[in-house]
Amino acid sequence: MNVPQRMLVIATRRIGDVLLTTPLLRSLRQAWPQAEIDVLVFEHTEGVLSHNPDISRIITVPARLGFWQHLSFVARLFRRYDLALSTLTGDRPTIYAWLAGKKRVGLVEDDSKQGWKQHLLSHWVTFDNLNTHTVLMNLKLAGLLGIERSHEVVASWNASDEAHVASNVPFDVRTEAFAVLHVYPKFAYKMWRQENWAALACWLKGRGTRVVLTGGNFPDEMEYVDNIFRMLPDGAVNMAGKFSIAESAFLVSRARVYVGPDTMLTHVAAATGTPTVALFGPSNPVKWGPWPKGYTEDHNPWAMKGTQRVNNVVLLQGGGDCVPCMHEGCERHIASLSDCLQNLPVASVIAEIQQLAGLK
Repeated sequence: MNVPQRMLVIATRRIGDVLLTTPLLRSLRQAWPQAEIDVLVFEHTEGVLSHNPDISRIITVPARLGFWQHLSFVARLFRRYDLALSTLTGDRPTIYAWLAGKKRVGLVEDDSKQGWKQHLLSHWVTFDNLNTHTVLMNLKLAGLLGIERSHEVVASWNASDEAHVASNVPFDVRTEAFAVLHVYPKFAYKMWRQENWAALACWLKGRGTRVVLTGGNFPDEMEYVDNIFRMLPDGAVNMAGKFSIAESAFLVSRARVYVGPDTMLTHVAAATGTPTVALFGPSNPVKWGPWPKGYTEDHNPWAMKGTQRVNNVVLLQGGGDCVPCMHEGCERHIASLSDCLQNLPVASVIAEIQQLAGLK
């Protein structure tokens, strides 16, 4: 194909999905180092791409737009790019690609009702929502373009982020041993017991490792984290709501070990190379397991069932014949809990930390 001068990558979904487009972005940058690469994302997800060296510009759009707002927005995109790539199968991102790109590539579901999207794309690949990791699914678009694939999930920060962390954390993150516990996932069905986090923190302190809690700045999240913080031993630090994603990425990169559920920061921790224990229950690990640092294979790093280790990541899966059920909790709604995670013993997490990070 002709060398594209301007490209648009469309990733209008949740923040974790946006992060997992970064291997595709790096593939594009390495293939065409002089090109402009813009990324279109929903508002409030752009922080995960902060300081990403492979991006020229981030364009944000509200998740919901009125008709006239939408018309004005898409008019600004119309045929502006030599190449548009949609990393999603939805109507809206596919139409954005069709409008924006002189050439379009994207993902299409294997469904006769979705066949019209094939006609909007110059090239497309069938989307696998079950047995292909999200990173590899995105990289299939690089395959359509005939370019070499980079498998690196990019977590980025700058010197200002480092300085802000150093001035706000009450210890030296470069010299003191500490563990990051990210206790709050967005949805209840990914939660571990609060008392288990407290027990884990006590064990870590007994091994000379300070505990740092992280979290976002949403009121319910900060309240949840604070409830756990009040259960922790002296010396623990609560940094929930204090740092941007880029600043949190730097903090995590200096940790001796990171433990968290299936959430964005767990993917960031894995990407930085930090020893990472990811707590998984109903989620599909094949599709959503954290991508390990240095993993460059074109096959899934994770199997569907069982606790597994790849490079710097342990994917610790809760027990039960139903795991992973891929449902939203045992009561099938996002506010319900999952028995597989609720019953995951603290001892199992400790055993994996001992093996992964050398804490005894």
